[in-house]
Amino acid sequence: MGTIAWKAPDRLNAASTASRAEATPQTCRRRFSWLQSTLALGLLGSLLMFVAMPPCGLWPLAWIAPLPWLLLVREPVLAGKHPYRSVWVAGFAFWLAAIHWLRLPHPLTNLGWLALAFYLAFYVPTFVWLARVAVHRLGISVVIAAPVVWTGLELTRGHLLSGFTMASLSHTQIHWLAVIQGADVIGDYGISGLIMFAAACITRMMPWRGEKLAIWPILPLVMVLGSAVVYGQWRMSGAMMRPGPTVALIQGSIDAEWKADKDRLDAISREYFQLSVKALKTEPMLDLLVWPETMYRGTIQCFDDDFKPTQRWITSPKEWQKASAQNLIDLQAQFSKALPPHKGVKLPPPLLLGTDAVHFSNEKQDGEHFNSAQFVDRNGIAIARYDKMHPVMFGEYIPLAEYIPFLYKITPLTGGLTSGTKAVFQQLGGVRYAPNICYETVIPHLIRRQVLQLQAQGEEPDVLVNLTNDGWFRGSSELDMHLACGVFRAIEMRKPLVIAANTGFSASIDANGRILQQGARRAADVLIAKVQIDGRHSVYLQYGDWFSGICLFCCVGLVIVGCISARRPKSSAS
Repeated sequence: MGTIAWKAPDRLNAASTASRAEATPQTCRRRFSWLQSTLALGLLGSLLMFVAMPPCGLWPLAWIAPLPWLLLVREPVLAGKHPYRSVWVAGFAFWLAAIHWLRLPHPLTNLGWLALAFYLAFYVPTFVWLARVAVHRLGISVVIAAPVVWTGLELTRGHLLSGFTMASLSHTQIHWLAVIQGADVIGDYGISGLIMFAAACITRMMPWRGEKLAIWPILPLVMVLGSAVVYGQWRMSGAMMRPGPTVALIQGSIDAEWKADKDRLDAISREYFQLSVKALKTEPMLDLLVWPETMYRGTIQCFDDDFKPTQRWITSPKEWQKASAQNLIDLQAQFSKALPPHKGVKLPPPLLLGTDAVHFSNEKQDGEHFNSAQFVDRNGIAIARYDKMHPVMFGEYIPLAEYIPFLYKITPLTGGLTSGTKAVFQQLGGVRYAPNICYETVIPHLIRRQVLQLQAQGEEPDVLVNLTNDGWFRGSSELDMHLACGVFRAIEMRKPLVIAANTGFSASIDANGRILQQGARRAADVLIAKVQIDGRHSVYLQYGDWFSGICLFCCVGLVIVGCISARRPKSSAS
């Protein structure tokens, strides 16, 4: 009997062939090609960067988070009609998420949130463009190009438009102390460059767009990262610390508001007084008691010696000044009554109060308003006062409003703050304290300049004190980001930093950047900090941003190359 052969209909054969064709690697790559598009890679990088930072805080992820952006650098040609616009969109999405807390203080700050995110988003496409110029036009390896460009741009971000360094790549590593000790040589921005270098090495090892797996980046990765860790361990083991003062950091939990009535001001005063009494009972032998920014609700009134009031003045300047001074005396008198019996302790400790100050002169009859830190001795006498040198744009002043006063009428601000002109210290019990206020710890070169000013006077501070009111941000990730800035300022200056923060985070940070104590989030707390004074030298204090400055110089060169050789043939990446 013969064998009967069955033949499938042509239409079935055609379907089977089409199915096999769809399953080929080439068609699979086409199907998922959108995952390798400029926008998709940009958004993936933004997502990874966001997750590595607060509030998620998956800090180990920071070492690979820039990888999608670095793949864009390696791309022979960026896909899409407007690829850099797509990269900007990805950057905008990251910054909207990272600084979402800017919308919390007031409905109008939503505009500031959008404007700042809009500006910061340009750093991402600028990074990709400049790194691509180095890689594809100059033949420089991405391993070198990416960290140099990133570091130079972070330096720019720290200076341009008054400076903003929060959510820096380096700040994700505050819990890996060994790797960030190099900040005392190459600064905050240099540590960001180190992390980008590691990410670039990993990226270069990956096979991509026809390039095979590369093994050689393992060697520089191990050498550089290993050197950073070894240096960090060596610096921490060589700490020259000695016992210092005992400082009480008073942290109330009062959300800040633009409008404040008398009942609210009284509630603030009561809470901070009660917390201070608690600190005195816990540790009667305090060397200093610190209140956060603007939490002392009395105003410090100051007048020029030759001040002549106009007829508008109902109360004489002398009476105003006397009342202002008496308030401080009365406060210390109340602390004296609350002081528990203790051998050798008869007076309460000196105070450092965050307060408002007004200085009147013949030229400024309405007064110049300052955000100040006022030292008060044990008897209630006002001694040194520091006036904030770096007011926050749109938070404490509006640009050009001095010439266009109407601008203050359309915002919740009633007037602008005057900038202080110099760093201030106060010596108490043989220890020199240098205060700074709020976001000043966000600006590395500002804190360095203040320490250098005092050093030039022969009065280099032993302890840095930050007074801040983060009650505007409702316990958000802004608290984490602000604290990370303080960690880097302590390492860069090799000085302990104590922070008194309304709603948190108050903290005691040693000269290695180690957070020894930390207040609760959005809760009242009292920290008794046993501060240790450090005697080590800091290269960063002496030479500043020398490393990131070199990187910025290279960025300027890449801008020139990118502008004048846009039409030249591209060379392959190394």
